[in-house]
Amino acid sequence: MNLSKIFAPTSLLVTGGAGFIGSNFVRSFIESHPDVRVTVLDALTYAGNLENLANLESRFSFVKADICDAEAVRKALADHAVDAVVHFAAESHVDRSILGPMIFTQTNVLGTHVMLEESRRHGVARFVHVSTDEVYGSLGPEGAFTEQSPIDPTSPYAASKAASDLVVQAYAKTFGFPAIITRCSNNYGPWQFPEKLIPLMLINAMNDKALPVYGDGMNVRDWIHTRDHSAAVLAVLSRGMPGEVYNVGSSNEWPNIEIVKLILRTLGKPESLITYVKDRPAHDRRYAIDSSKIERELGWKAMIPFDEGIAETIAWYRANERWWQRVMSGEYLEYYERQYGKR
Repeated sequence: MNLSKIFAPTSLLVTGGAGFIGSNFVRSFIESHPDVRVTVLDALTYAGNLENLANLESRFSFVKADICDAEAVRKALADHAVDAVVHFAAESHVDRSILGPMIFTQTNVLGTHVMLEESRRHGVARFVHVSTDEVYGSLGPEGAFTEQSPIDPTSPYAASKAASDLVVQAYAKTFGFPAIITRCSNNYGPWQFPEKLIPLMLINAMNDKALPVYGDGMNVRDWIHTRDHSAAVLAVLSRGMPGEVYNVGSSNEWPNIEIVKLILRTLGKPESLITYVKDRPAHDRRYAIDSSKIERELGWKAMIPFDEGIAETIAWYRANERWWQRVMSGEYLEYYERQYGKR
């Protein structure tokens, strides 16, 4: 590792920084880089919640804006003298993309294009585009996705992320723009919106409600704690090679049904709460990530054992009922109005 090539931002813009993964990254970054200016740009849609960053208000600047709004993005970059961007902002739920795909193309493709163009014009020195392993499609029972795996998305969400990846790569190749792509496996941890598998099953189980499981429940995912993902993004920001793609995973494959049963055992709830429902269209059977490139080239490795991480996550949701009750009711929107509505 060539330490002379380490990139050190002075002013970082984080799009989608009030979302689940973005807010965890902001927390990690502020903790490790107290002297770097941080700006969070977020539209605060249903999944963006400033309560995820509570107690950090004095440590970052906040801009409420849509990444599709070029003028707002341009102003944020200039006002905060941004020299690096970490781009998390995206519509991200597969089920929602099946019900209403257009917003996924608009946000994930057009929004990313706007971020790229405005960042290029501004002279941003490093741009990290956070993508997903879902762009690769579905794996068979063996093997793992590498950075050379073909792009083969099967859902409108995955297709929109794949398209955004291609635009990022085009900017790197055509303009020499210093963009880097990360593709991560399924995240879990605190502050995850309750529509996703782990918090949905946790909350339903705590309330003795049915736990809806698609198909036979044997769809396999590689689960990584969001703090490990944050560390990977930071490694790419500081040491990654512009124009490259880095896969991020933890070699921690679980069938969905086994995750559900683990949650029930931990909570002391019966498996009779499990309800198998009709599978969603084109449900990818298996994902697995080969992280050897980022481990070898950047010295990153997932560090949080799953048994510890999932136990911590379950404990967090049990201890933070007020947070997820407010999220599910929409009351979290009051936080923005209270903190920023009159500013």
